[in-house]
Amino acid sequence: MLVSQILKTKPAEVIHIAPDATVAGAVAMLSQRRIGALIVSADGVSCVGILSERDIVRELGKRGPAVLEDPVSALMTTKVTGCSSGDLTLTVLQQMTDGRFRHMPVFDGTRVIAVISIGDVVKARLEELAAEKDALEGMIKGF
Repeated sequence: MLVSQILKTKPAEVIHIAPDATVAGAVAMLSQRRIGALIVSADGVSCVGILSERDIVRELGKRGPAVLEDPVSALMTTKVTGCSSGDLTLTVLQQMTDGRFRHMPVFDGTRVIAVISIGDVVKARLEELAAEKDALEGMIKGF
């Protein structure tokens, strides 16, 4: 299965936040949108980083609530691993597992066109396995 097949089931909107926005602002966006990560972008198109709930919680645990006044750029991950819509979902799942992250931007050149989560990829893989199982059962039973 390809990433493009997952994208057919996801909203097209990519949620961006500016690098100079506060972490408190990022927390509000994550909560309001019920998402786990934000693409950090100065222009709303390119990606200079990604900020996840996990990044914020890690720093809150270290430094306490003062971190909420920091700029997003202080906490974001700058070495972003992304994929393209033509990538295999198994490859993406392996990258997420190896890198121990849960959100991955999908790029079309340098433009972020979507963000997929490990949950999206696992769900797609489970659906794929169920379809394969049904097809094999049909072949065995002669349907």
